[in-house]
This record gives sequence, structure tokens and C-alpha cells, in this order.
Amino acid sequence: MTAQETHLIEDEMLARQRLRLWLQMLKAVRHVEGSLRERLRSGYATTLPRFDVLAALHSEPEGMKMSELSQHLVVSNGNVTGVVDRLVNEELVERLTLESDRRAFLVRITDKGRALMDEMTAEHLSWIDEMFKDVSESDAARGISIMLDIRHKG
Repeated sequence: MTAQETHLIEDEMLARQRLRLWLQMLKAVRHVEGSLRERLRSGYATTLPRFDVLAALHSEPEGMKMSELSQHLVVSNGNVTGVVDRLVNEELVERLTLESDRRAFLVRITDKGRALMDEMTAEHLSWIDEMFKDVSESDAARGISIMLDIRHKG
């Protein structure tokens, strides 16, 4: 076998290993998301998309335009609108018309929404810590580094 043939075989083996890594990452994400969905549903009668919207708004006290919110969450404006409508009805967020552009809305978390999010954030941290309890500090740092590399090269 030539050196070139050996190199091609090694490249294919590495490609297959990377595929296995991707499939395991996907399974892990689905497992964690499934657990979070169930805990949010049973503990707070809410959904992961609602949690994500509240979390985004919680980190932006002045609020976000609907378009900014959908970009931040990487979902369509239509998906965000439905979630925001329900959160407005529950008085967890408020929708404000922008003076500079009457066609655009600013969405801002309310005090009621902030209080709920403070409680859910503490629980969320605890749940994630529990699920990742066997991951060492150095493995977590390496995993973060790998994920950042993938996102920036993607």
C-alpha cells in the first residue's frame, strides 16, 4: 500500500469518527433538551421556547425588537410572535410601540416575568449542573472550545 493510499484510508477513518462525534453530540443535546422540557413543563407549566424568550428578555432589561429577538433565538418572526402573544396574555412580557418606527414593537420583560425567570434560572442552573455532574472542569473547558471552533468555522 502506498503512502497516498494509507493517507486516504486515514482521512476516511477520521471522517467517520467525526460523523460518530456529531451523532453523539446530537443525541446528547436531544437528551438534555428533553429533560429540560419535561422539568419546565412539570415544574412551571411552561415550554422551552417560552423559557428561551424570557431568558433573552431577562438579559436585556430595556427590551428587544421582535426582529432582534427572533434573530437572537434563531427562529422565525412568526414563531416568536406566537410565544410573545401568550407571554403578553400572562403579563410576563409587554409589547410596546416604538416611537421611531410605529410598525416595529419592543418586547420587554415585566416585573412578574422577571421574578418567574429569576426562579426558573436558578432551577435551570441546578438541572444543568446535575446532568453534567460527571464532566470535569477541564473537559467542560475543552468541550466549550470545540463547540466555539465548530460554530466559528461553520
